[in-house]
Amino acid sequence: MIRVEMLATGDEVLHGQIVDTNAAWLADILFQHGLPMTSRTTVGDALPALIEALQSRSQVADVLIVNGGLGPTSDDLSAQAAAAACGCELVLQEEWLANMEAWFASRGRTMAPGNRKQAEIPANAELINNPAGTACGFALQLNRCWIFFTPGVPSEFKLMVEQEIIPRLRARFTLPEPPLCLRLTTFGRGESDIAAELEQLTLPEEVVMGYRSSMPIIEIKLTGPASARVAMEQVWQQVKLLLAECTIFEGTEGLPALLARELHQRKLQLITSEQYSAGLLHWQLASSGVPLIQSEILPAQAETLQAMAERARALARQQQSALVLAIGELKEGEITLVLETPEAGWGQRVKFTHGRHNLETRQRVVAMMAMNMLRRWLHGSEVTTGHGWIDILETVRH
Repeated sequence: MIRVEMLATGDEVLHGQIVDTNAAWLADILFQHGLPMTSRTTVGDALPALIEALQSRSQVADVLIVNGGLGPTSDDLSAQAAAAACGCELVLQEEWLANMEAWFASRGRTMAPGNRKQAEIPANAELINNPAGTACGFALQLNRCWIFFTPGVPSEFKLMVEQEIIPRLRARFTLPEPPLCLRLTTFGRGESDIAAELEQLTLPEEVVMGYRSSMPIIEIKLTGPASARVAMEQVWQQVKLLLAECTIFEGTEGLPALLARELHQRKLQLITSEQYSAGLLHWQLASSGVPLIQSEILPAQAETLQAMAERARALARQQQSALVLAIGELKEGEITLVLETPEAGWGQRVKFTHGRHNLETRQRVVAMMAMNMLRRWLHGSEVTTGHGWIDILETVRH
């Protein structure tokens, strides 16, 4: 098995000042290509620590992807550390320097002297093209390991991994068939409750059931070797049957994207009206291309469920055949949600039974509840239904 590791650099990553989204993305893309990441290390902007990390990991890993530290400032030390770890000098890449100068000139800017260091790589390294930025990447052999150095800018990093690094790995190694990972996402049941129900299933050899909780959803993953596909798909049918009532989407599509696809297919348009969620519902739907024709964010107002349902009907009458999804204000732990469709309208008043969640979490929960009402209507299911730890106090249909 090929041992692939990642080394993230930078004080801002080490100290948690930024979230390392590059690491999550890399782990996923490598997994898809049959190269599950074995381990991940983070070091700060200290030259001795960088050198020590390169020397130690190169004695263990077959492939090490180093991310960050190729910028023009004094704390960008990856090239210097690589040269020191290999016992060689940095060499200026004249062709890359010319590319950098042309890049700045094309934008009407003069390249600062500090950028020159971005064209310097260890003498024993192979230059790797960066099609989206000024810092070139490079690769070299140290001990048993093939090490790739990449910039930390996500857009540059992702292009280099996909266009430069993975093709080189495919050329050098015989990659195994990617593992099979079946996924579905649930809403409205607790993780322990779901796990207790799924534990009754017998899994094939080398197949693992995994859970990822990210309030307000729980993702279920069944992962195993591609050779176990038939047996895994048989188990997966049982999983889907057991979790049918709380499943909101399968795969990695996401609920807003699923709604966008199905609304476009049916040539339906949507109006949103929000109080408590303060535009979060609109943002999630608009970001996924849902056909929105009107959105409003209202101040908090005292409103019964019946009054809110009537207001949604009035909005729907303004736009023929439009759907309306409305979220009211949270008061004493209670909130109202309404879905108006051409055939009927549904509303529910619900109460949070736990008070430990903060404002942002509750807003995400409420937006998910509203989207789930729309999903259930699109799929012909009961629109107003239980949500596990959220109690339904009142429902209406008209």
